[in-house]
Amino acid sequence: MNKIKWTNKDFEVFEIDGLEQRMEALTTVVRPKFQELGEMFSSYFSAKTGDEFFPHVAKHARRTINPPKDSWVAFAPYKRGYKSLPHFQIGLWNTHLFIIVAIIYEAPQKSEMATRLLDALHLFDELPDSFILSGDHMSQDSIPLKTGSEEQLEELLVRLRDVKKGEFLVGRHIPKEEAVKLSSEQFLQLTEETFESLIPVYNTIIGK
Repeated sequence: MNKIKWTNKDFEVFEIDGLEQRMEALTTVVRPKFQELGEMFSSYFSAKTGDEFFPHVAKHARRTINPPKDSWVAFAPYKRGYKSLPHFQIGLWNTHLFIIVAIIYEAPQKSEMATRLLDALHLFDELPDSFILSGDHMSQDSIPLKTGSEEQLEELLVRLRDVKKGEFLVGRHIPKEEAVKLSSEQFLQLTEETFESLIPVYNTIIGK
């Protein structure tokens, strides 16, 4: 198995000024790790779900001025893209690593997905206390599942259902200071454990 070890240099990519300079560092420093993770975990999801999953490493191709503030590899059972489907992600901001399942605003069936989750709120009681919730994939902010209320969870899901720009993310954020201390084996084990916890949520989202 390939070894993925996160370093301060990976996170510092998102502090480099200038689109071209940041993209160059992203391509040489971070993207090779996402590509390796893509190969590894697309096989994992295919085995776990029974659907063939494909990795999608963020290219940030549409950017012309603002450099990306985060980057990721996404996993979905569709070769041509992932944004219209619920998907898993492993990614970085300058402050933390994230391992999540997400429904973003491009998903045409997100109202139905939200309704399924609203009917199965008990699922969130079974997730680890260290997990987070978010309603915006463009923001670093999140709500700790441990201290968040059921009302906040419901609000996020109702917004996902009723508002065109509504989104829903759930999973784990690992602060940079902790991420760089993880050995390759510890990181891969934590990632697998996180996805193991999220698969029941994903299955509910897709109505499985």
